Amino acid sequence: MSDERSNGMDRGKFLKLGAAAAATPTALTLARAARAAPAAHLEEATIADLQAQMTNGGLSSLSLVQMYLNRIDAIDRKGGLNSVIEINPDAQAIAKQMDAERKAGHVRGPLHGIPVMMKANVDTGDKLQTTAGSLALAGTPAPQDATVAKKLRDAGAVILGKTNLSEWANFRSFSSTSGWSGVGGLCHNPYALDRNAGGSSSGSGASVSANLCAAGLGTETDGSIVNPANNDGVVGIKPTVGLTSRAGVIPISHTQDTVGPHARTVADAAAILSAIASGTADPRDPATATSPNGKPRPSIPSDYTQFLDPNNGLKGAKIGALRGPVLTGYSKYTDGVYQDAIDAMRAAGAIVTDDVALPDMDAILSSSAEIIVLIYEFKRDIAAYLATRTGQPMKTLSDLIAFNNAHADTELKFFGQEIFELADSDPFSAADYAQALADDRRLGGKDGIDAALSAGGFDALIAPTGSPAWTTDLINGDHFLGASSFPSAMAGYPIINVPAGSPFGVPVGISFIAGAFSQPLLIKLASAFEAATKARRVAQLQATLPDATLPAPKGGTKKHGLPNRRLPAVTNL
Repeated sequence: MSDERSNGMDRGKFLKLGAAAAATPTALTLARAARAAPAAHLEEATIADLQAQMTNGGLSSLSLVQMYLNRIDAIDRKGGLNSVIEINPDAQAIAKQMDAERKAGHVRGPLHGIPVMMKANVDTGDKLQTTAGSLALAGTPAPQDATVAKKLRDAGAVILGKTNLSEWANFRSFSSTSGWSGVGGLCHNPYALDRNAGGSSSGSGASVSANLCAAGLGTETDGSIVNPANNDGVVGIKPTVGLTSRAGVIPISHTQDTVGPHARTVADAAAILSAIASGTADPRDPATATSPNGKPRPSIPSDYTQFLDPNNGLKGAKIGALRGPVLTGYSKYTDGVYQDAIDAMRAAGAIVTDDVALPDMDAILSSSAEIIVLIYEFKRDIAAYLATRTGQPMKTLSDLIAFNNAHADTELKFFGQEIFELADSDPFSAADYAQALADDRRLGGKDGIDAALSAGGFDALIAPTGSPAWTTDLINGDHFLGASSFPSAMAGYPIINVPAGSPFGVPVGISFIAGAFSQPLLIKLASAFEAATKARRVAQLQATLPDATLPAPKGGTKKHGLPNRRLPAVTNL
């Protein structure tokens, strides 16, 4: 997309761009352009590496921003990755300010001068648009920063731009395609451009993986940080609900929504989490004063990097390896990576118990609690958010539905808005909602994750995050095979995805799972797993997978999961 979006773009211009979003060169041409990207020395540079170079005078924030902008032009625009919706026209000016502060002896912290991306459903009180990928919200920027955006600015980070996403965080249709939005078109997978980047934080995961920024922010209701982290081969931290403020973030559900980082390393993700976590209550988000499990909120660490323990983090750790319907057995390649991950953890000193079942998995899969909660809350939460967006005409979910119908040629070209319509019909009573809310938390938490941890005396649980990325199919929608995010989503608990393997050259991740506010433990375990496996591979930006020239990866031998068991309807929001 053109940088014209950053310069006073109105809704009419966004509509024209939306109509042209699918008009791209061939995948082979795009891949050739992407692989010729400038500033190759930035590939896999960590936040600590970049900060050290700036401290030593060998690099400025301005030059770093310019190098990333050159890479975005080559890889994202000319190369067709399409992960970035919009460039911040003030990014270079902010970088100059950070350089001036450094020269004057003032360094705000480890993120000083570091360029980061923001998912396009996170408000920024600047010239950037916050649209959730929808043309309905184009034209007038948000009036103020989301709390997490302000925290990043205060930490010295440079907001480089906004990233593409599954429109409305994948909560518009049951047959959507992850990574597609009316504003941004289709975000591609950085390992093979014809593969799916996952969603809904598609551009955040893809841009980080392609080394277009140092790190990015994503959001998750159920799977939207960890799924693109899996597909795009990056670390993703889905925090405990309420650890990070959702104020100024376009919502789905105040019960399940959360904001967290994508990064290429656990250390970088921990550094971003340190900056955005709410150590004290945010008056704009009541969840930042509570805990999703109903217990007292613990003291929040100011620095999550202190929990990194790459050398010893797995030694003596008691890990329960989950298996069962939807969690495993849907892909022999995922199962093979999972077994390798278990073996690596054991070699690093962990005590891993395999074949652990989530005690109430059948009840979770047969329950409608999660979808009732999300449908009930969305109509109300989106109206409350839209009331904060002065200067634009959308005020209710009905307004959004009407806009989509009026612009069906761009917004409804590939899939409909049946989730919008269901939510707008308000089909559930307050009593239905109250019961579903109680069931949602109980099934995911007390009777699910908490029960599994307690029964086995485990420190944490692990599971495959998902399958290798599928070939994108705009006609028929996503081809999800399995997932493990939904129990944590229902409970409001954290997950960390770490790359674990690359069958046929596309990534597969492992999820570390535990109870509320267990980020310190999960970071410790994840950092040790990352160090033991070094599984992340640099994104190759191929047009398609050269599967005829690669040896077939080994598949798993354990047969778990039932092919007729369906994923929960709300996975990857």
